[in-house]
Amino acid sequence: MVYFCPFCGNILFVEENVSGQMQFTCNVCPIYFPVKKTKSHRNYYKLKEIDDVLGGEEAWKNVDSTEERCPKCSHDKAYFLQLQTRSADEPMTTFYRCCNNECKHNWRD
Repeated sequence: MVYFCPFCGNILFVEENVSGQMQFTCNVCPIYFPVKKTKSHRNYYKLKEIDDVLGGEEAWKNVDSTEERCPKCSHDKAYFLQLQTRSADEPMTTFYRCCNNECKHNWRD
């Protein structure tokens, strides 16, 4: 949780006072608030699968294939799909999917 100074609105920083206790202090105003209770909480969000990012199975229906070796099963052909994932001044990212129906491994270049 983030706390703000009630007078100037700046963010309060945590620092140790002379007696060794932690306190919230403002860098502008001469105020401080002692830390009464320590809270710790983390959220671990589930990352999306690559198929969800690319549009699922529907995105792979009308794509071309090329001579690209699969790193998982060593099949010689792979489908490819190019998307602009970064800013416009950077090159497109090429995503591959193995043509072997038993493998269907996804990777990117």
